[in-house]
Amino acid sequence: MGESIQMAEVKQRAPTLYFIIAIKLLKGIALLLFAFGVYRLAGKDLGDQFDVLVRLLKFDPEGKFFGAIGKSLDTVTPTNVRWVSGGVFLYSLFSLVEGVGLIFRVTWAGWMAIGESAFFIPIEIYEIMHHYENTERFSFTVFTILVLNILIVCYLYRNRERLFTHHRH
Repeated sequence: MGESIQMAEVKQRAPTLYFIIAIKLLKGIALLLFAFGVYRLAGKDLGDQFDVLVRLLKFDPEGKFFGAIGKSLDTVTPTNVRWVSGGVFLYSLFSLVEGVGLIFRVTWAGWMAIGESAFFIPIEIYEIMHHYENTERFSFTVFTILVLNILIVCYLYRNRERLFTHHRH
């Protein structure tokens, strides 16, 4: 009995885990909202919607940069928009399930978070190198995400037994 109380006390103290949970849940909610927003655009003319947004933000819609984006949006079909929306929706559910699983400290959620974070590390390294190669500027945003993912993987892997061990009778 004393051992289960001690394990419960250890499980309560995990501020880093709570931070990871917050990241996963916020990402899931943001992606869910984004997916619904993209889905609402499926039946609309994306070029016209983009033009309204550019004018609302008081940018020059006739400029070379925004003109090129507007022309490329004219080639996007409603089916493509629905596919993107569906993919983002599924990924948002993945993040939300992962976050809720981490709240309950189930082992599979820990491995899920480790796997997802580790999956993106080589992609982020490639992005940093590719961005620097093309612009000769360092991307602090991608670097921050890379460091965050490395820290998540290391923390969850090193503490997996302490964080996700359930009571055994």
